Amino acid sequence: MSTTKKQSDWLGKTAPDFKVKDQDGNDKSLSDYAGKYLLLYFYPKDLTPGCTTEACNFRDSKADLDSLDLEIVGVSCDPIDKHNKFIEKYDLNFTLLADTEKEIVEKYGVWVEKSMYGKKYMGIQRDSFLINKEGKIIKHYIKVKPKDHVAEVIKDLQNISELDG
Repeated sequence: MSTTKKQSDWLGKTAPDFKVKDQDGNDKSLSDYAGKYLLLYFYPKDLTPGCTTEACNFRDSKADLDSLDLEIVGVSCDPIDKHNKFIEKYDLNFTLLADTEKEIVEKYGVWVEKSMYGKKYMGIQRDSFLINKEGKIIKHYIKVKPKDHVAEVIKDLQNISELDG
């Protein structure tokens, strides 16, 4: 079980590497995104209301995010087939990683104990990591709000010199 790190614990650190499958069954690792800004966003589950809101907002803002040289990659523990259903149903236009072995969520500290109606369980905390072109974490978004997250990321990218100076 991992413990959630504070934002300051991550800033300036090299982003943890990984190797998992994307929605097409291709191996993906952090190095595949070198030379671009990367938003690695973690979400609990495909096809659920909050996760759908967040994903559709990223989809609808893709042109703006592309113009800011940002690659969006979503990560959940759902299997490839569920990712494909999510992508097809909502016409998503970015990569989803199938972290079925919980490799990435553990490394990034977002696999945490949660509680609902007094019942404790393990799950993904909705965090995102903005990683610069050299693979360093320059922003950690903690417990993001699905409907506001894209606007926050765009604002930060427009002021990237303050984060990645």
